[in-house]
Amino acid sequence: MGLTNAAVGLHALDSGLTIEKRSPENKVIALAGNPNVGKSTIFNALTGMNQHTGNWPGKTVTNAQGFCSSEKNSYVLVDIPGTYSLMAHSAEEEIARNFLCFGEPDAIVVVCDATCLERNLNLVLQTLEISHRVVVCVNLMDEAKRKNIQLDLPLLSRRLGVPVVGCSAHHKNSLQPLLQALDQVTSPDFTASPLKIHYPKSIEQAVSMVEPLLEEKTGGKLNSRWLSLRLLYEDASLIHELSDYMGHDFFQDQELHGGITLTRKQLKRAFPNKEVWNDAIVAALVSTAEKLSRETVTLPPASYHQKDLAIDRILTSRLTGFPLMLLLLAVIFWITISGANYPSSLLADFFFHVQDYLSALFFSLHAPDWLHGLLVLGLYRVLAWVVSVMLPPMAIFFPLFTLLEDAGYLPRIAYNLDKPFQCCRACGKQALTMCMGFLLFFPLSQILRYLLLVFCSPWSNKPFFFSSLPGNPVQIHRPFYPRTASL
Repeated sequence: MGLTNAAVGLHALDSGLTIEKRSPENKVIALAGNPNVGKSTIFNALTGMNQHTGNWPGKTVTNAQGFCSSEKNSYVLVDIPGTYSLMAHSAEEEIARNFLCFGEPDAIVVVCDATCLERNLNLVLQTLEISHRVVVCVNLMDEAKRKNIQLDLPLLSRRLGVPVVGCSAHHKNSLQPLLQALDQVTSPDFTASPLKIHYPKSIEQAVSMVEPLLEEKTGGKLNSRWLSLRLLYEDASLIHELSDYMGHDFFQDQELHGGITLTRKQLKRAFPNKEVWNDAIVAALVSTAEKLSRETVTLPPASYHQKDLAIDRILTSRLTGFPLMLLLLAVIFWITISGANYPSSLLADFFFHVQDYLSALFFSLHAPDWLHGLLVLGLYRVLAWVVSVMLPPMAIFFPLFTLLEDAGYLPRIAYNLDKPFQCCRACGKQALTMCMGFLLFFPLSQILRYLLLVFCSPWSNKPFFFSSLPGNPVQIHRPFYPRTASL
């Protein structure tokens, strides 16, 4: 059943998401991580068939919840959207941040990729600023071993100040240490000293001025240090969510509003705009992640690493990154649109051959013209046209983009487009959505032309030529069946 705050004494619903529990003793675990680190694989391995999916309230972003048990506890796992950062720049990142901050999960599992741990540590460090009940799950240990990458997980655990476990999600037995770590961090007597990020002196001074005030006003419900950083940054979406969480306009308090405003004015000297502030925060996180990676990760020979860096310099360079990206996307579009012609023609010939037999059947049964026109020339023909035009491009486009993702180029596209997309309040991860929309424009325009033709001259005895549509990839010449047709 769906349990409320009043029923279980938790604020799991403050994020807007209804947590489905089997009993009040179930503990809520948030499963976070970068995209493509195996987070969903771990979720599926732990929960099996004991899961259900839905959408976050007011969003088209899917959430998944499932149940699993250890020797000591039963857990409700919430698979939050994959995100690279908690500095929300997209709907997915905002949802992930809100649930971690305001959903009050009993613990957070941050899934990392063992083959590129340094990149994943950025999210780990941000999560540690929100909660100390964190388990770092380093997935793909078998892949790291294959690539001759060695990780010192006990040392990483000591440096981070929280449990760190390794696993290979495809092997369910390797997930037992994760469940044991969850039992540890969800116990009432668990204590931890998470790694503290050291920011520039001016930022630390500003935080020290605001933090005690926020600690008092929030009643210790939220990490006041992290909250100070985001409010000094003037994170508008967080301010709105914070007011909803507290149940009142948080900035109506004159003491709080005055203190934050004054501190912001003092910071303007060192950080004249949000970009400079954000760069300083990110630089501190990245430098800390790099230091941790150097201490705990042993990479293969330098030649392997240098080769990877050389590829990055070419694919993400300001001079060569965009031309190569545009060229590659143009090639993919050309392959998709041109390559879809032949299968579209085959599908269309098949479907309209079936239409001939359907027409012959209707005429043999002496069905009224309006019924034949409605079902065969209307409903069936429209569906046949949609399938013929839409299916082949999608069947080509998605495998090609899957190859780009597996090759590691799709994240580089997201990196290249992140800053331009921020100008229109989007993020680089939406590059795939943009490409899909651009590609779908062509078949949809053909479908629209066809529908207009159908409704402008319905049930005509004149031959219908699809080829009369300009730019149509499917060339079909299919006249209407004569009234004398027979099976």
